[in-house]
Amino acid sequence: MNLQNMARDCVRALTPYQSARRIGGQGDVWLNANEFPRATPYPLTQQTLNRYPECQPPQLLSAYAAYAGVGVDQLLVSRGADESIELLIRAFCEPGKEAVLYCPPTYGMYGVSAETFGVTRRTVPSTKDWQLDLSAIETALNETTPRVKVVYVCHPNNPTGNLLAHDDLRRLLQMTEGKALVVIDEAYIDFCADMSTAPWLSAFPHLVILRTLSKAFALAGLRCGFTLAHPEVIALLLKVIAPYPIPTPVADIAQQALSGDGLQRVKRNIAEVIDNRQWLQQALSKCSCVDRVFPSESNWLLVRFADAERVFQTLSAQGIVVRDQRRQPGLDGCLRITVGSRDECERLQSTLKKI
Repeated sequence: MNLQNMARDCVRALTPYQSARRIGGQGDVWLNANEFPRATPYPLTQQTLNRYPECQPPQLLSAYAAYAGVGVDQLLVSRGADESIELLIRAFCEPGKEAVLYCPPTYGMYGVSAETFGVTRRTVPSTKDWQLDLSAIETALNETTPRVKVVYVCHPNNPTGNLLAHDDLRRLLQMTEGKALVVIDEAYIDFCADMSTAPWLSAFPHLVILRTLSKAFALAGLRCGFTLAHPEVIALLLKVIAPYPIPTPVADIAQQALSGDGLQRVKRNIAEVIDNRQWLQQALSKCSCVDRVFPSESNWLLVRFADAERVFQTLSAQGIVVRDQRRQPGLDGCLRITVGSRDECERLQSTLKKI
């Protein structure tokens, strides 16, 4: 029996998303996955592990709704924002007939998820300054074979770190009305919360926003994400989500993170990251091996090096693991560097100064 031949054609041809852990690496300074540098201790208070959990834990929904400024009926909790990316494709795209659209360089899971479900991937490259090419997007939206049903944009964009212009996002929402969902991935918006598009939900029923506790909340290992959307969109997603998507320990710890004390901790996390980011940006700009440090509104810096391969290998040899972005369109010579602790930033700087 040839098990490979039994698989779907699109799965056999699929190049899986190369997550930081999947790529691996050797070292003790992990600056490749945009994680917070320290663990956050939370006790497990719920001991009902013999029972199935709620599909959508009411207390958790209420806590995040209060944090995000939305109604509970506008919210879905999932296994990270990655699960929501897939749920939206499953709920809104006909395999083999419809398409998703995204704008590289950006997060790779939009394309991988579409390909997994047999949905066409349509890309419109970002402009040179990594903003939306609205004219090209409009042309793509008007094509009918296949028709675009979901548009993914990342704000701030991963891996470039920049925010998308609000005027452009509004124009995108206007041109997609009645045609497609616009999914704004706000995984890193906690670092620039005043730029969130969440207040627009009432004006644009086809707007969907993705959030996560992985970054500013320092809970990447928890795998807890949220979808903010019109109640009708949430109802459709609830039709295709797994029966018990949120394990009891996940809901327990997430609720603690969203408590008053937990949110104060998040504020301190954000302040620390921004302070270290500013320090690191200045430090890197003084290193002779650096061509450019790009501005960032997130918890990492995208850096272009004169000899990125040498830098990457030197850092690896010193136990410093960063993310290679050179295969992304327009990112020749670029490495993405997570903002770690001050000690980690200083160790990185010290290594780069010797190159």
